[in-house]
Amino acid sequence: MTLYGRETVLVVEDQEDVRRVIRTILESYGYHVVEAKDSTEALRLTEEHPAEIHLLLTDVILPGMNGKALSEQMRVLLPKLRVIFMSGYPEDVLSRRGVLEQDVPYLPKPFSPESLAIKVREVLTGQPTPP
Repeated sequence: MTLYGRETVLVVEDQEDVRRVIRTILESYGYHVVEAKDSTEALRLTEEHPAEIHLLLTDVILPGMNGKALSEQMRVLLPKLRVIFMSGYPEDVLSRRGVLEQDVPYLPKPFSPESLAIKVREVLTGQPTPP
């Protein structure tokens, strides 16, 4: 399976430098990237974006609305939207606090460019990437 794609990914990350790195990585794999610094901007961009957004890649902890609440609102606008959550916090801590459900696509920070590309392809295709 190739790690490259042409889908549109909405990246929601409040740290500009992290957002910029993610954008660069995803664009190097062929994806179109839309960036938002918070949930308010993400929702506005989603409503204004002329083409389909295929994937939401969002930090779990955001100013205002958390990533889980954002994904729920986004799925009202885009029912087929795929979602990947990312965070520097351990997955079990986020689950205990109720901001991340178990068995959802999750990418712990920091991550390598390849691990990001693998996770994105897996979630978009619904199939695990062979080793």
